[in-house]
Amino acid sequence: MKANCWMGRNTVEVREVPDPTIMNSRDAIVRVTSTAICGSDLHLYDGYVPTMKKGDVLGHEFMGEVVEVGPGVPNLKVGDRVVVPFPIACGDCTSCAHGMYSVCENSNPNAGLAEKFMGHAPAGIFGYSHMLGGYPGGQAEYARVPFADVGPIKIESGLPDEKVLFLSDILPTGWMGAEMCGIRPGDVIAVWGAGPVGQFAIASAFLMGAERVIAIDRFAYRLRIAERAGAETLNYEEADVRDALQDMTAGRGPDACIDAVGMEAHHAHPTIYAYDRTKQATRLETDRPYALREAIMACRNGGTVSVIGVYAGFLDKFPMGAIMNRSLTLRSGQCHVQRYLKPLLQKIEDGDIDPSFVITHRLPLREAPRAYDMFKNKLDDCNKVVLSA
Repeated sequence: MKANCWMGRNTVEVREVPDPTIMNSRDAIVRVTSTAICGSDLHLYDGYVPTMKKGDVLGHEFMGEVVEVGPGVPNLKVGDRVVVPFPIACGDCTSCAHGMYSVCENSNPNAGLAEKFMGHAPAGIFGYSHMLGGYPGGQAEYARVPFADVGPIKIESGLPDEKVLFLSDILPTGWMGAEMCGIRPGDVIAVWGAGPVGQFAIASAFLMGAERVIAIDRFAYRLRIAERAGAETLNYEEADVRDALQDMTAGRGPDACIDAVGMEAHHAHPTIYAYDRTKQATRLETDRPYALREAIMACRNGGTVSVIGVYAGFLDKFPMGAIMNRSLTLRSGQCHVQRYLKPLLQKIEDGDIDPSFVITHRLPLREAPRAYDMFKNKLDDCNKVVLSA
């Protein structure tokens, strides 16, 4: 089959790789009909996530048709149309029993490797390094889905792929980011990053009752999408974000701040950018935390900072003093997607949200290298790419 493979920093190639096979009784094989490039895929593409190997199949946002099932998957049959969550979860461990699927204790066969970086291992993730399981991803014609009796959700309503594909990751991630804010009526929420995850966080915050949402980014086309969703906007290259947020909230600061940027944040100030960019390039720190630092400093006293942007390792100049002395709450996590599949599918079916609004480009799988370049470099106002196998 054809699959999009990581071949080194800033290089992907569509190659012929072996077809996946059933390896466990709880496996299923899915013929991929739609898959997407996620912002967190760019961290792999840029070479900032360790334990990638040449030839690894990328992609953790995908859906398709079941073509084979193991004997331990009673809930699926050949021909079912499914969306596959990006975290792989057993459904049986203590974490899964508490709905914390992205830290499943049984789905990461390379747990020992992850423990060296993180203390304890998170769940396995499709197409996201050997530290997170080494599972081939879904930017391919077919994918093996472990624990298929737990993960995939059947789509039986006839909705097109584009309306349900993002249940695999970015819609639940944006929703969880807003949920972790504990939003109450009248709250003001600030969102760093108006990419697809940030846009879903904005939409989710409004659905949860936020009175105002402020989107922070530097790309005009992203800010226009945020404005269409009802958000106020700040271009951080044109304004001091903290000062502007103080002005917009009568000196109080936002009630909660969402970091939807993660480890490769940019900053308008050239000295700050050069400092962290140099330390990251020389591996003296792994992540550039401008957005996170700014969110912490801008949040009101007693507020919440919700982190859904991906971080891989270690940060420099982290303002722990602000968190402790100002009674801030810091919440974070890879999304526990399985927890949100049914309620968010219901919201799509009820017309509360149409996730396809984030899509700007649709390309065949064979053009994945061009799609990565376009998405990374924001060419042609590229917001979200969907690939069809």
